[in-house]
Amino acid sequence: MALRGYREEDLVSNRASLLIHGGTEDERRAWAEEAARNFGVPLTEVRQAPELAGALRQPNGVVFIADAGKLPLDAQGLILRCLQMQEERPKVVVGVSGTAMAALTRGTLREDLHYRLHQAQVDLQTDGLRDALKRRWAQQAEALAVRAAALKAA
Repeated sequence: MALRGYREEDLVSNRASLLIHGGTEDERRAWAEEAARNFGVPLTEVRQAPELAGALRQPNGVVFIADAGKLPLDAQGLILRCLQMQEERPKVVVGVSGTAMAALTRGTLREDLHYRLHQAQVDLQTDGLRDALKRRWAQQAEALAVRAAALKAA
């Protein structure tokens, strides 16, 4: 993976908001779910512009925007304002189908939002990353199952 700032492993566990692109929507959602589990907070998924303002007002949690390219540019401006001005804000995981550069070229992703997140990007098409994530998620699922079985037995 070409590093732009943070490593992928660090982005799962720190509060930095990020742009995640490539892969499938389910893979991007699974990544956001892992971040939410890591913090022990709920995951809020945003698909429509009217849902965005309320989701961004929460002081903690993880907000997953499935595909920012499907939101109008003014709604993407709300994301940008949240990242720039809100002191207490959720971790915002901005998904984009395809590559971020393609979304910029098409004009479906704001340049200023992309610039704000340029140090925190995860490209799921990077060689080996998808396989590493699948292994990590399988290990986490196994650990959760063991923990649930222990709680049930107790």
